[in-house]
Amino acid sequence: MTHLPERLLTGYRSFMTGRYQAESSRYRALARDGQEPETMVIACCDSRAAPEAIFDTGPGELFVVRNVANLVPPYAPDGEYHSTSAALEFAVQSLKVRNIVVMGHGRCGGIRAALAPEAAPLSPGDFIGKWMSLVAPAADTVSQNTMMTAGERQTALERISIRYSIANLRTFPCVKILEDKGRLTLSGAWFDISGGELWVMNRETGDFERPEID
Repeated sequence: MTHLPERLLTGYRSFMTGRYQAESSRYRALARDGQEPETMVIACCDSRAAPEAIFDTGPGELFVVRNVANLVPPYAPDGEYHSTSAALEFAVQSLKVRNIVVMGHGRCGGIRAALAPEAAPLSPGDFIGKWMSLVAPAADTVSQNTMMTAGERQTALERISIRYSIANLRTFPCVKILEDKGRLTLSGAWFDISGGELWVMNRETGDFERPEID
């Protein structure tokens, strides 16, 4: 009797006979020497938008933290539990990553919830509602734009929330100091699940642009 879904066990068998076998020396080196990823990706926990798959990376290349709607809260050393802030602290202070990418995606359920605050909570704790309140001001503004369709409002807030998260990253002293010294870069990206398109945020204008792909 197994205690994992059969699909996971099947995938593990395929991993061991395929990718692990091909990259076993790399895995052993990572186990021996530790990880040294240059890039941290803050992504949504949506099962359709996995950074490792989108960027086709191998083991040890990305340090990934995923949460609902790929949000970064503002710096708040208040003694509470902050999982995203803890991961950020570890990536910047211990792993010394050189890049942080906030990657959003189309059809995000968390963003949809932010645009419908009147919806009933999924549980008495309303954890999603509380979490998405981080972008409530922008959600209120976007919701009031009747010239946009529902889909356009959704996409707009998905991209605006990325800019919000990058602004919040700069409230962390360790991030701001290293960015000012040129030792850390902050980037934004948005992935369209349906078409596979990646849009990258222009650091100067904030606009999202398609990178050239040969």
